[in-house]
Amino acid sequence: MDRQDWVARPGRPLRGRVRVPGDKSVSHRALMLGALAEGETRIHGFLEGADTVATARILEQMGVRIEAPTPGVRHVHGVGLHGLRAPEGPLDCGNSGTGMRLLAGLLAGQAFDSELVGDRSLSTRPMRRVVDPLGAMGARIGTADGGVPPLRIQGGQPLLGTDHVLAVASAQVKSALLLAGLYADGRTSVVEPRPTRDYTERMLAAFGWPVEWSPGRAALGGGHRLVATDVEVPGDFSSAAFFLVAATVVPGSDLLLTGVGLDPRRTGLLEALRRMGADIEVLAARSRAGTETADLRVRHAPLSGIEVPEALVPDMIDEFPALFVAAACARGETVVRGAAELRVKESDRIAAMAVGLRELGATVDEAPDGAVIRGPLSRGGTVEALGDHRIAMALAVAAQCTPAPVRVRDVANVATSFPGFASLAAGAGMGLAEEPAPE
Repeated sequence: MDRQDWVARPGRPLRGRVRVPGDKSVSHRALMLGALAEGETRIHGFLEGADTVATARILEQMGVRIEAPTPGVRHVHGVGLHGLRAPEGPLDCGNSGTGMRLLAGLLAGQAFDSELVGDRSLSTRPMRRVVDPLGAMGARIGTADGGVPPLRIQGGQPLLGTDHVLAVASAQVKSALLLAGLYADGRTSVVEPRPTRDYTERMLAAFGWPVEWSPGRAALGGGHRLVATDVEVPGDFSSAAFFLVAATVVPGSDLLLTGVGLDPRRTGLLEALRRMGADIEVLAARSRAGTETADLRVRHAPLSGIEVPEALVPDMIDEFPALFVAAACARGETVVRGAAELRVKESDRIAAMAVGLRELGATVDEAPDGAVIRGPLSRGGTVEALGDHRIAMALAVAAQCTPAPVRVRDVANVATSFPGFASLAAGAGMGLAEEPAPE
């Protein structure tokens, strides 16, 4: 992927209507469950991002026919729970930690061997958190030194339903265990230290698999089948987060975000921003096939720093880069604790945001599991996205509040979750343009 930069600067107030791309978490799961279902699953609003396209390609390598009649639409011809075929080579997840961890659970129950690989960034991310509990079910999965990818999964291993008590609150780990539980003998249950998003549970139910869940708990038994269904993918709340913050901090803004997913375990940022003083209105809420969707109207409002409740952390773990920007634009200080998971994302997101915001004039005091952030953003400059899509978009939003332009370096990976972000943001009013990286 070629190096690419953005040049960002204060634009005009954000106005009009914006539709963000489809939810990445739902898109991944719709592909996987559709592949294992009986019949044809039709997915509308599919995220045309590098991560989800990688998952589709992997399933095709294992014999699943996936049609793409138009952008944002996929027709998945399911092969049934035991219909996947052995791939001819390694399965490349690209930059997708979600794809790799969920596929580890799905592949643990297959009759054939498989190997999951990823790009340089993904190859440094911790996988023992999913490999070890899958091993407790009977899976045999090898890793590179340090418990990082590639993952080498031995097929033909009988899996036994197991009661898991997780040390880390992770929807990805929970989902991997539930997917392995589809192939296990007996009941698989997962208890989390704090509730995480429940997309997998909701979608399993939509595909007809009996599943029990409540906040922080989920359980299912083996021996059932998945039945194809139509899936409407809502707009990705993590993508909407950057527009929520931008319209809040830029004076004069009044923006409508349409069709945004509002899974109750996903919207911690909404609560945090409201506690800071944001003016965000939920309109036209609706529910279909296990997903909650609404329109969000956001208007500029002055923000005040808060201590972010730790109970909100799992429900906004992907939105913290945007929250850090809101904190740097707020009056007073914002305190984040209990978010050590940010250290092992596509980058160390605590360190990356601390360095970037300091470069723009903010004060950020790091802690092992969070930070204390104080504004203002008092200067422009050059900041590093470190190849992390969410860091890139967050720093572009921060530049809407700086007195001078900001060059955001290494932004090409934004295509993993939000292709077209720069043009959509500029159309809404943000000052943002793509530029080739200097030689």
